[in-house]
Amino acid sequence: MGPPVWTGIRPIPCAGIDGKDTLNQKLSPLIELQKLDLRIMEITEIRRKIPERLHAAETPLREATQFFNDTKSAVDAAVKERRAHEKDLEAHEAHTEKMKSHAASLKTNKEYQAHLFELELANKKRGDFEEKILLSMEKIDQLQKTAGEFQNKKSALEKVFAQEKQGLDAQDKELAAELAQLETHYREASARVEKSLLDRYNQVKASRKDQPLAAVRGGICAGCRLQIPPQLIAQVKRSDDLHVCPYCRRMLYWEGEPVAEAPSVPASKPSDLEVGESV
Repeated sequence: MGPPVWTGIRPIPCAGIDGKDTLNQKLSPLIELQKLDLRIMEITEIRRKIPERLHAAETPLREATQFFNDTKSAVDAAVKERRAHEKDLEAHEAHTEKMKSHAASLKTNKEYQAHLFELELANKKRGDFEEKILLSMEKIDQLQKTAGEFQNKKSALEKVFAQEKQGLDAQDKELAAELAQLETHYREASARVEKSLLDRYNQVKASRKDQPLAAVRGGICAGCRLQIPPQLIAQVKRSDDLHVCPYCRRMLYWEGEPVAEAPSVPASKPSDLEVGESV
């Protein structure tokens, strides 16, 4: 099951002094843009790895297929070896029959004894050929059994891989559709950012290859996780100007409750002062 399709991002509101947006009024379009950017990079990376995942999923099938092919080749070689032994046996038996046909022409006992000795050797050699044929047949039976096992395993793995491929293809299709939506939203969001800020954003993104913006949380830059000087934190909290982290050079924005200044008390209302004192 693939990730949900992108439905859009709402800018992060940041209420400032006097109830109006201050710091994030300019940076909120960039914050929205960065969210889109990060999701685009995430999807791109996921899609980039899909062929690797597909290759990894196919590895057991490739191995089983290779074992099956190797075993099948071994069966063919064993069958060829058995046929060679059978031909040798046929030739040997033909030669033995030819030797037997010469027995009638023997004249002396010595020649007959020599003939019997040759027949004995021929019979022994015939037994050797028959043993080789038997061993070849046993080898063929074992290899065929192994080939059958690999074929069954291969068939099972083909089904598993087909399901995995179908899932990855569906995920890639969903991600491609989401990516198309994100790119449309990205173009729209870019148009809402001041050109100078957008240029700065793109410069930082190109140099860092990751997020150009970083929130300030608990006095720490969320990008590099280093402590930010207190004076800079105060400036990020209160200022509408752009500030960057002195360590990672990311563009900083305040994430938290706005810092409000103490309201001034009008001198023309002494009764209010009296009430304040009594309280």
